[in-house]
Amino acid sequence: MNFRGKRNVLRSGFLLLAVTLFSTAVLASGPWQVLGPDGGDARSLAYDAHNPDHILLGTSTGQMFTSNDAGNTWSRLARLGGDDYVLDHIVIDPQDSSNIYVSAWSTSSEQIGEIFRSRDGGRNWDVLPGMHGKSIRALAMYKGDSRVLVAGALDGVYRSNNGGNSWERLSPANSAEIKNIESVAIDPKDPNTVYAGTRHLAWKTSDGGADWQHINKGMIDDSDVFSLIVDHDNPSIVFASACSGIYKSDTAGNAFSKIQGIPFSARRTRVLKQDPTNENIVYAGTTEGLWKTTDLGKSWKRVSSPEVVVNDVLVDPRDSNRVLLATDRSGVMASIDGSATWATSNKGYAHRYVSAILADNKDANTLYVGVVNDREYGGVFYSHDAGQHWQQKAAGLGGKDVFALKQSANGMLVAGTNHGVYSLERSGNEWHSMNVVATEHTQKVARTGSRKAYTKTTYTKSQLEARVNDLDLSSIRWMAATTAGIYWSRDEGKIWKGGPVLGQTDFVAARSTGDTVVAATHSSVLVSTDNGSTWKVAGLPSYVSNIHSVAVASDSQFVIASREGAFRTSDAGATWEHAINGLPGKDITSVSFDATHKRLLATSDATGVIFESRDGGRSWQRGPDSGFPLRRVSIIGGRFVGATPFDGVILQPEDESISAAAEATSSE
Repeated sequence: MNFRGKRNVLRSGFLLLAVTLFSTAVLASGPWQVLGPDGGDARSLAYDAHNPDHILLGTSTGQMFTSNDAGNTWSRLARLGGDDYVLDHIVIDPQDSSNIYVSAWSTSSEQIGEIFRSRDGGRNWDVLPGMHGKSIRALAMYKGDSRVLVAGALDGVYRSNNGGNSWERLSPANSAEIKNIESVAIDPKDPNTVYAGTRHLAWKTSDGGADWQHINKGMIDDSDVFSLIVDHDNPSIVFASACSGIYKSDTAGNAFSKIQGIPFSARRTRVLKQDPTNENIVYAGTTEGLWKTTDLGKSWKRVSSPEVVVNDVLVDPRDSNRVLLATDRSGVMASIDGSATWATSNKGYAHRYVSAILADNKDANTLYVGVVNDREYGGVFYSHDAGQHWQQKAAGLGGKDVFALKQSANGMLVAGTNHGVYSLERSGNEWHSMNVVATEHTQKVARTGSRKAYTKTTYTKSQLEARVNDLDLSSIRWMAATTAGIYWSRDEGKIWKGGPVLGQTDFVAARSTGDTVVAATHSSVLVSTDNGSTWKVAGLPSYVSNIHSVAVASDSQFVIASREGAFRTSDAGATWEHAINGLPGKDITSVSFDATHKRLLATSDATGVIFESRDGGRSWQRGPDSGFPLRRVSIIGGRFVGATPFDGVILQPEDESISAAAEATSSE
């Protein structure tokens, strides 16, 4: 998934909890309300055989959700491990649905992973010691005995015969071939027959691991085998999905033939799933939509949009017409007519990377948020009822990520995207590009018949195509901090001028007050005291390497938020000090200046606490604790509204004050 490199939220604390018994109460998100927008990435699905309306959903950030109405609505169940944990497989014991197993692997290290087990339906969880620290990429339960589990890890194949209490290695230790396991399957009639798909083709054992057979006949060499399924009625029929296509064997893996009818571009098949009541129906979830066969693989038809990236498929055992998909970006998708038509089914499921929050300047109940990493399912969302219901407002953005979102005095929305600046009129329905850049050229020109030359100024026009990380819309001029430099507009975005500043280009933040402008790259701060005419480099400590945001409290008091902590200056950048009096020493994700309450606010991705300073950042006090890691906060309608890394927008409870004199306003 995208942005995994940033997923270090609460990792150390959660991993410490993960090695002991913990409960969802310990990891509860607190009283803050999750507002959405609904949707985002969904990774895995599983249903309760005793009550198929009860469905579990796993994410790529360690969060589990549950539904008790067949996936129509969702609620949070538990957080397992850290936010870097991908919950790829969920297995619910068909004999006793209080027993649940979840396999996980980490995006941060191949030496991190677990199998989690709950014995009480998901209220409490523990980790299975035999699998602790292994990157678990596959998990299967034997149909005839739910105590038998097979796990695929990067270092081999393992089996438990006692419900996960202990594990034995099935694959040879330190095998050069049977490693980097991507998928496993168990013969439904013989627990000693196990299939394992690796990053280089597939293997099979028929005697519980004593001997292994390389089942590669008919497969293109060097194929990653992402998914394996064995026909639940005829174990001789085996399907395997690989980066080179989908394969079928009628000889229990002795020989495979490639399935025709699926275009090459769609052959990165992440999951295969057989209808539990009709063995002739098999689904293939690919990076270009869902494919379906009704004749056990002889012919295939795409039954979804090619834009859908499918991670998992769930078929209702009571009604084959009801199918759920776990997808990238569009969350859960549902069909009630055998995959003929689809609709999103994400009520209560919010798994969005929110980059910006904004309240309408005329109506505080109207909220706008910008999101990253959701392409055609993302962009900008708005709500007219303070976040209770959301609608997408992305026409014209072309699936672009939105990193900054501001509103001009006349109500126009302005979005900074990964490819320039876009605007939306207050009553408009479509975003429009506002990326005309005028570059000034001057030259000396000799006058005819005169010795004196004059200076001629000309302009060439181009398009701003850089990523826009921050916007500052003042009444004097607009400013955009981009990966190509700092750009200015004095006509509300019609024409931009600018570019590199002091040779630097990759700017992440920009703020101004009066004639003072502060702009930051990832590792430096530049200051102008004459409205951008001249600049100087502020003397920031050299070890600061990852700046997130800048707050300007006055023309001489600035604070930056960075991975290395918060740093403040009271002399316009001449000297800096590490702000640690009451504030975490590192991983500060945002700072902002709340002009109404004359204070600075800070957030961290190591805690859900909002920190406050009323003395220019010298000292900080703990404010409310949201229970979520935070990217940034705003004050809307007298309450804090937070942007989280993966859980969308959250809202402070009404009975929890933001300060002694809380009032309806909006922070920077």
